[in-house]
Amino acid sequence: MARHFFQKSIFLTLLTGQRGYANFGTTSRSEVQKISMTKFSHFDEKGKARMIDVTAKERSVRKAVARGKVLMKKKTLSLIERGEIPKGDVFVVAKIAGIMAAKKTSEMIPMCHPLELTGIDIRFTKDADLGEITIEATVQTVGRTGVEMEAMTAVSVAALTIYDMCKSADKNIVLSDIKLITKHGGKSGLFIRDA
Repeated sequence: MARHFFQKSIFLTLLTGQRGYANFGTTSRSEVQKISMTKFSHFDEKGKARMIDVTAKERSVRKAVARGKVLMKKKTLSLIERGEIPKGDVFVVAKIAGIMAAKKTSEMIPMCHPLELTGIDIRFTKDADLGEITIEATVQTVGRTGVEMEAMTAVSVAALTIYDMCKSADKNIVLSDIKLITKHGGKSGLFIRDA
């Protein structure tokens, strides 16, 4: 019973962006369905998960840029820069992993459409003073749906790969601040994250 209540509370929290513990007892199933239909397009009229039909949408150039950080000891970053990580060239392997992940996004994220990606670029910026690597992924396509998830997946897997490559030297590495920076194309138009 408690587990069921907890799961429903989490669901309500995800739908509304607010904690649902205190008010859940007064929130009916129809209210939860109404919230899901107005807030998220991945729910049908009955509140059940669905993959959106984009058949009728116009094809357009879509582009998304995502960014994330990998925080580590300064010594670890120094090992990366000197090419002294035993598993090999960290940036080359992380870049390939990020590109592969972007192409496989629809196989990992259930409601993502399989897309023909026309461009993927991953860049790394190092800050030796902070022991920080910033990863930026740019993904493009010409299609009926955006590539935000592909860009964020590329950053996430590139960051995980850096951790995997370097974990023998530094298990305190932190993956941080993975987020969409910009996107354009499609009905919703341009998005630029506020600074």
